[in-house]
Amino acid sequence: MNNKNIIRVVILGALAIIGMISIQAYLLMNTWDAEEKQFEEKVIIALQNVAHRFEKLGSTPPEVDLINQVSSNYFVVNINDNIRPENLEFFLKTELEDIGLREDFEYGVYNCESKEMAYGKYISYTPEQQASPVEHKVELPMHEDDNLVYYFGIRFPKRTSQILSNMRLTLIFSGILLVTILFFLYSMFIILQQKRLSEMQKDFINNMTHEFKTPISTIKISSDVFMNSPEILGNERLKKYTKIIQEQNARLNRQVEKVLQLARIEKGNFKLKKESLDLNELLKNTIESIKLRVEKSGGSLTCNLMATDATLAADKLHLTNIVHNLLDNAIKYCKEVPIIEVSTQNLANGKIKLQVKDQGIGIEKENLGRLFDKFYRVPTGNVHNVKGFGLGLFYTKNICEAHGWKINIESEPNKGTTVSIVMG
Repeated sequence: MNNKNIIRVVILGALAIIGMISIQAYLLMNTWDAEEKQFEEKVIIALQNVAHRFEKLGSTPPEVDLINQVSSNYFVVNINDNIRPENLEFFLKTELEDIGLREDFEYGVYNCESKEMAYGKYISYTPEQQASPVEHKVELPMHEDDNLVYYFGIRFPKRTSQILSNMRLTLIFSGILLVTILFFLYSMFIILQQKRLSEMQKDFINNMTHEFKTPISTIKISSDVFMNSPEILGNERLKKYTKIIQEQNARLNRQVEKVLQLARIEKGNFKLKKESLDLNELLKNTIESIKLRVEKSGGSLTCNLMATDATLAADKLHLTNIVHNLLDNAIKYCKEVPIIEVSTQNLANGKIKLQVKDQGIGIEKENLGRLFDKFYRVPTGNVHNVKGFGLGLFYTKNICEAHGWKINIESEPNKGTTVSIVMG
């Protein structure tokens, strides 16, 4: 994953988190407000009914300020007459239960003589407290209002916990959302950490391969000097060893170049140097050097270049590397000896089709989907002499995509593999 994708994921993730938190906070506040409003409406209705009951007992209802809400859980009711605590407790319990409020409350009656709130009683609906009643010494606050002469106050001390209990499902979903957000943040931390380690690994590999270039060049120069020396040319044994050094040095150089090119591809800073070239001619020149290697192992490499117009715009270096990769795979994954056919043909849409077909060990169907993955190598069963980094097809696919070409692989176990590239 490149830096741009990482930045996009972080930004989108941050926006998603902000959006989810904002929506959830909005829903929680709305739910809380709705629960509060519903609670207050029920309490006011119940207290109005209590006041009406006192009215039936002979008290004169006040003209104003029948019910005053002092705080979110504390209400005072102006009865405008002497209040008998036993009547008040009965009326409160009856009216609150009738509207569905079975919540602990405490009430107090205003004493006109002492001019203070005389504590009444704590009413509990909790079974444990009903079985073992505990005396609550809580003084209700005075309500300073000249219009109030005879009044009582009622407070619901557990109102907040009751509302939270009613919002249980909403809070559960909020908790799940919070856990999800924390998991996402943890995932982002892991992704960024892995990204940093991956960048360190790539930098190390790139630096290492660059350092290889100098000794490779030195070995090449030295081996060329040896190969041109009369003493070496006159000694078949030394000439053979010098040729081995040249071949292995060239092989190492190709692998280093492949790693460097892949690094440029992944960073997106490589550019194709397209030129007009003849695909048939390029194949003839490329295959000529490989054909000797195939025939030496007892195999065959045939060309069937049927494309009458094989001119296309392509990067010669990269196209040559693609051909080398495909032929190298056909040689490595053969049965006993490599049998390879390379063909070209013109398609009806003006494109050119390059095809490399072998009669090798083939590829299982479950492995076809991963062939173009970086570092992936197909299991070869009893074949243990296959060497490589698993970069060839990854490189080939990226170069094809950069040119706008389409690559396809068809294969059957023990029947061989066909790689097709549509160019143009």
